[in-house]
Amino acid sequence: MRWKYKESELREFILDTTIQLFKLKGLKFTMDELAKEMGISKKTIYRVFPDKKTMFYRMVDFFFDKIKSKEEAILNDSSLSTEEKIRAVLGAMPDEYKDIDFSALYIVREKYPKSYDRIVQRLETGWDSTIALINEGIKEGVVRPINVTVIKAMLSATIEQFFQNDILVKNEVSYPDALASVVDIICCGIIVK
Repeated sequence: MRWKYKESELREFILDTTIQLFKLKGLKFTMDELAKEMGISKKTIYRVFPDKKTMFYRMVDFFFDKIKSKEEAILNDSSLSTEEKIRAVLGAMPDEYKDIDFSALYIVREKYPKSYDRIVQRLETGWDSTIALINEGIKEGVVRPINVTVIKAMLSATIEQFFQNDILVKNEVSYPDALASVVDIICCGIIVK
């Protein structure tokens, strides 16, 4: 089948299908399996991505861009309070990926080091709106005065730790559950009041 749409649409279709295939098989799927899942030829995939490493690298930006879109939607949702927005933004995950368990992403570090470095880079950047939202919460009095840089470092380092080793897999904790716990601990602390 010859792809008859724009290359940007094909790229998005490939990356989205790659994430869905990751859900089923982790990182161990083949390009043949991806092509079969998409109903296109492997040649068509290679026209967009020369190899699996490049595809995974581009998938990082694709996924983080979707997270940023989700965050933007949360920030623009006037029905949410500042406190609700903070919780939602800190744990933002695109709806179509909520049921995907990313706990096995620690494998990326060893198999795809450039993609892993890109994950770390994306985790450490793009915080301006979140920081502004937390500062807004401080001004409103719904967040106690804190060093927002520390919150950013805590969340980034924790997520990075999830991706560095198999701590979640060994403890049978899914990535969505782990992220929800981290957000809850950041927002509520650990002491019962």
